[in-house]
Amino acid sequence: MTNTDIKINTYIEHTLLKPYSLASDVELLCAEAIQHSFFGVCVTPYQVKNATKFLSGSLVKVVTVVGFPFGYNHTPAKVEEVKKVIDAGADEIDMVMNVAALKSNDFNIVANDIESVAMAVHMNNKVIKVIIESGVLSNEEITKACEICTNAGVNFVKTSSGYAEKGASVEAVKLIRKTIPASIKIKASGGIKDKEFAFQLINAGADRIGTSSGIELLA
Repeated sequence: MTNTDIKINTYIEHTLLKPYSLASDVELLCAEAIQHSFFGVCVTPYQVKNATKFLSGSLVKVVTVVGFPFGYNHTPAKVEEVKKVIDAGADEIDMVMNVAALKSNDFNIVANDIESVAMAVHMNNKVIKVIIESGVLSNEEITKACEICTNAGVNFVKTSSGYAEKGASVEAVKLIRKTIPASIKIKASGGIKDKEFAFQLINAGADRIGTSSGIELLA
C-alpha cells in the first residue's frame, strides 16, 4: 500500500492519557476527533463519561485503558475496571498485560489475566486490545505474549503504553503481524509523532495508530 492510499485519519485514536487532564481538555480532544473524522479518542477511565457526552451523535469511538500504565494490578481489579468503564460508555478497552509476570515466565498468570479481562469485555460486545509493552520485551517474549493473546481470542495486540522507555517500532509490528492470525489486529502506539513513521507502521501491519499527535500526523 502506497502512502497516498492511506487515509491516515481513519487509523488514528486521538489520545489524551495525562493523569491531570481536565474535562475541557477532553472536550477539545473530542472536537478535533469529530472535525478530522478520527477513528476514536483514547482517554483515562475517569474521563470516559465526559468523552461519551462530547462525542454524542458522532461516529467517533470512545477508547480507554485498564491496568494502566504498568499492568501489575490484580486481575479482579482489572475486571472491575472493565465493568465501570463500559457502564460509563467505553466502546473499546486497552488493557496492559502483566509485563512483570511475562518476564518472570509466569505464563499462567499472564494468560489468566488476559483471558479474564477479554471475557469481561466480550460479554458486553466490546473490543479488547492488549498492550504488551513490546519495547521492553525480547523477540521471544513478544512472540510468547502474542501466542497468549491469540489463545485468549483478543481483538488487538497493542505495542505500547507510551510510558516505557521505548514505544512502537516497525520491527515489533512486523514480528507481531507474523505471529498472530489475520483475525487479530494491531494497534501501534508510543512515540508516534510524525506522519512518515505512522505510514511505516501501517505498512508493517498496524491497523490503528494511537497517538497524542493526531493533528500533526495530518500535516
